[in-house]
Order: sequence, then structure tokens, then C-alpha cells
Amino acid sequence: MDSSRKSHAIVAVVLLGLLCLTVVDCRPCHQQLQDALDFPALNCRKHSAVLTDFGGVGDGKTSNTKVFNDAIAKLSEKAKDGGAQLIVPPGKWLTGSFNLTSHFTLFIHRDAVILASQDESEWPVLPPLPSYGEGSAGRYGSLIYGANLTDVVITGNNGTINGQGEPWWKKFKDGKMEYTRPCLIEIVFSDQIQLSNLTLINSPSWNVHPTYSRNIIIQDITILAPFDSENTDGINPDSCTNTLIQDSFIVSSDDCVAVKSGIDQYGIRFNMPTQHLLIRRLTCISPRSAGIALGSEMSGGIKDYVFWITGDYGSHPNPGWDPKALPEIKGINYRDMVAENVTYSARLDGIENDPFTAICISNVTISLTEKPKEVQWNCTDVAGVTSRVTPPACSALPASEKEIDCPFPEDKLPIEEVKLKTCSLAN
Repeated sequence: MDSSRKSHAIVAVVLLGLLCLTVVDCRPCHQQLQDALDFPALNCRKHSAVLTDFGGVGDGKTSNTKVFNDAIAKLSEKAKDGGAQLIVPPGKWLTGSFNLTSHFTLFIHRDAVILASQDESEWPVLPPLPSYGEGSAGRYGSLIYGANLTDVVITGNNGTINGQGEPWWKKFKDGKMEYTRPCLIEIVFSDQIQLSNLTLINSPSWNVHPTYSRNIIIQDITILAPFDSENTDGINPDSCTNTLIQDSFIVSSDDCVAVKSGIDQYGIRFNMPTQHLLIRRLTCISPRSAGIALGSEMSGGIKDYVFWITGDYGSHPNPGWDPKALPEIKGINYRDMVAENVTYSARLDGIENDPFTAICISNVTISLTEKPKEVQWNCTDVAGVTSRVTPPACSALPASEKEIDCPFPEDKLPIEEVKLKTCSLAN
């Protein structure tokens, strides 16, 4: 495999009272901070502002949708003059969907909670993503949204974004959704994105959805969702290049990380694979689904190494989907993994007449629960080889006659070489 197309994928299972504002210069205001607060970011900003100076009300009841949008629009004027950061101070900040801007940092204080509005009129309806099909009705814009941006940071000192998703889950279960439910954070067609040091809870649907984007760092994120919620995937890189996901903790009713690239003929036609993806030091709790999943939507291709696979999710955007629009899936490696208290070791399902091939699994130890399933490996339409795997794999993945280590690229991704700067709220 050419080194330019390799990626790494490793999984280890294992500020301050209310602030005053001067958009042009906030140094005197920041002298009033109770804590000296520094944080890592792709870039530091010359200008700083606080949500309250735009009329924000943090009582958990007053809508701040217009406040967020007005504040960010005003700060966008500083993009060419060193950029700007918007501080969300302590409080409960109710809001509908709002849009980010370039050369911008959204900082959420540890005692701040951004509360997603349950008023659907505060969520704009957007057209379908081009790799997901023109025939679908559309989708609600995410709570925090950005398109065609450069250099965006969403961070904090463990501030919280609460999607208040329960009404959305119920409406979905009852079959009453006219449009696709919103994500918490969705960034599309963008470059240089950082999400870090945040807690995300109760998303209406997927939590973090970077799409058609590149040069992405997602780290030190906690994502929590009840086990009975619906499709609350943690992080879903979708047709993205050069992405780093690390040092995060996810509890989900669905996949903790799902690698995507569009669906059916729409994904194939759009032809933007997810590639150059590194996942490491990820802790995942997902009783019903995968730690790291390939798909379901992955018709545009996924290059290099990935984990856990399924070829028949049974979901399509509209009745006109093309059953012949099939992906090529090969060269999937699992290596150096330990799993404990496992009921069911593996389910690897390819696609009939389109099998997943060249799978390699080595040095994997799975310790079973007291009452494991009788059949530990369930494999269909897959082919490959294993070495030093306990319990032994299915017949489609026979043990190699010689001990082997599945190949793993030794070169680093460009995103690994990025050094974050130390920034301050008192710039």
C-alpha cells in the first residue's frame, strides 16, 4: 500500500465570574478573572468577547439563538485581524441552532451549559447532504453548525453541551419525524477543525459529525447518552481526510465511532472516501453496538485500517436506491487488542456477492463473561487470516500456519505533527 494512502487506527479498549466585554480589546476585563486560564488550541485569537455583552441570558429558559448568531456575526468581522473568541460564561444558555465562522474559537466555561432548544422552529431545515441522496426530505441543522470554514476551535475547560434529546428520540420511535434529527455538532466542507475538552450529553442523534472536511483534531471529549436513546453515535467522521480522534470517553446507545462516506449510489457518485484516520486511547461503552464501526453509510469508500464491520444495516435514503451500488472493502486489520467480560466475541458480516476480503486479526485476547453465547464468532461473506487469537476465530478467518503480526503503517499522519498553541482567555 502506498504510504500516502495509509492511515493509523488504534483503539485502546481497555472560568470565573461574569466577564465584561470589549470586542476590540478585552485586556482590562480579563484582569478580573478569578482564575488564570490557559488552553490548547490550533490558533490563539487577538480579540475576545463574552456572550452576556450581546444580551445573553443564562437562566435556562430564555432563548439565546439570536444572541449566539448576532455575537458570532459581529466577531466574524475580526477574522482577518487575528480572529476572535466567544466565551460562554457560567449559566444555562438555551439556544436553537447557530452557525460558526472562520478563525474563531467558541470557549465553554466549566460551569456553563449550552441547552438545546426543544422548539423545532429554532432548528432550520437543510437540504440532504449530497452523498446521502436528493430524494430524502431533508435534515434539521445541527445545534452548532459550520460550513466552508477555516480554523475553527470548539473547546472549554470541560463545559457542557446538552442536546435535551429525549423528545426527539420519542418522536423518532413513534415514526413522527418529517426530517432527519439534528446532530449536536456538524462541520461540513471545512479545514482545520478542533473539538476538545467538552462534555456532550443527550444528543438528538449523532453527537459529532465532521463531513467533507480535513485536518481535524478531536480530543479529550466526554460523550454520554442513555442506552435506550436512538442513534446517539459518538463521533462520525464522514468523507474526511487527516483526522485524529484520541483520549476520549464515550457512552452510547449506538456506535462510539462510526466511519462514514455516504450511502448507496449517492456516496459512490460523490466519491469522497474517509482516509488517513487515527483513533487511539478511546474508551467506549456501547452495549448494543460497536466501539468502532465501518459504516453503515460508507458507499464512498473507506481507505486504510478500520475496525468492526457490517454490510447490511438495512437503511437507505429513498426507494430509488441502487442495489448494485456496492463498495469495495478490503485490507481490514485488527491488532494488539484486549477485551474483558465479553458475551459475544465477533460478528463480521460482509455483503452477499460483495465479500469483505483480506481481513487480518493478530494478537487479540478476549476474556468471556460467565454466561457467554455458545457461538462466539459469527462470520458471513468475509475472508482473511488470524494469528494468536483467543477464542479461535470462525472458519472464514483460519489461523495462519506461521505466527504473524498484521501489517500496521509506521509512518505518521500529518495531523499528528500539528502542535497546539497555548492560548488564554486574557489575550
